[in-house]
Amino acid sequence: MRTVTGRGCVRGVAVGALLGAFVYDVVIAGASPQALWPPVLILLAGLAAVLWPAPRRPRWLTPQLRTAVPAVLSLAFTAVALLTDGPALFGPAEVVVLLCLLFIAIRHCPQPWAMVCGVLDGAALLVLPVRYYQSVDIGEAQGMMVIGLAFIGLIGGLAGYLRSLDYRREVAVGETRREERLAIAADLHDFVAHHVTGILVQTQMARMMATTQPQDLDPVLAGIERAATEALASMRRTVGVLRDTGPDAADRRPVGDLAGIAELTEGFATPGQRVTLHRDPAASDDLPHEVQAAAFRVVQEALTNVRRHAADAGEVAVRLGCDGDRLEAAVTDDGRGGTQLPDAAHGGGFGLVGLKERVTAIGGELHAGPRAGHGWEVRAVFPVGKH
Repeated sequence: MRTVTGRGCVRGVAVGALLGAFVYDVVIAGASPQALWPPVLILLAGLAAVLWPAPRRPRWLTPQLRTAVPAVLSLAFTAVALLTDGPALFGPAEVVVLLCLLFIAIRHCPQPWAMVCGVLDGAALLVLPVRYYQSVDIGEAQGMMVIGLAFIGLIGGLAGYLRSLDYRREVAVGETRREERLAIAADLHDFVAHHVTGILVQTQMARMMATTQPQDLDPVLAGIERAATEALASMRRTVGVLRDTGPDAADRRPVGDLAGIAELTEGFATPGQRVTLHRDPAASDDLPHEVQAAAFRVVQEALTNVRRHAADAGEVAVRLGCDGDRLEAAVTDDGRGGTQLPDAAHGGGFGLVGLKERVTAIGGELHAGPRAGHGWEVRAVFPVGKH
């Protein structure tokens, strides 16, 4: 509240000083033999360009129009004074307005208008002493121009620096949004692909059992129903995160933890296939959340690959072990590569690629390869000493 009040006070003082300078310029111009309306017109156009509130500013009043018109009017007035051999005065208000417009042009005008409008404002400011060519000597006019160049360099450099900061901020925000979209896409792939693969496997099983074991179909159909419900729930959570722009939206992405691995393994087993979970008591639920989420994804992706590539596996073992400051998550199976899934359901290997990126991003290591004899193993090791 104090910061907002302080800014309001500073803004009020600046506006008051600018209006006071405007009155001073008008009084000086009125006391001189020159016509009063040209400087008043220039000052009114400049004040409108600088002080018009952004929420009430019409759409046609673009930054390039705001910064170019007062500069052109000032240049035209200087040219007329030079051609008619009549001195035309200028005061502090016109100088301050042109400096403000130079700042707006460099910082806010789109390219290439920023350069054009900045040159116009700078030129209008530099040639102001020309109006005094009959009243001052050449040395004094040159001194005024040097001072003008110093102000132009200072204001232009500050505006350019702030513009570069704005650009870097936009790039950083865009990169953050891109990374967040990629993370959400990975979430959607991991969760939905797991459930849909389970639906496909259990549907094939139901078709085979329809003629041979119709009395045992109910558990299989219940598994299909459960997998479809969980897939829809994952999609709803992901879409909810995409639609929510609040600061805590990313915290509600559909991620898992060590407790969720038990539910994952319980829902994975099918008739003829047994899944066991071996969890070390040292692998507690108070480990860093990012480590738990990564371990969950390792197990999830490994089980999905068992369904895709080793549907003939009879034993699948999931192990969670904790040795000091390292958590190990491993999934092994005894399959020989037998599967009846369509080629389109096998995936292109992108799951393991994304999994490796996720594991290495938090300092872990991932190994995936065949076991001695037959079967496959996916094993990841995570550091858990850093919180």
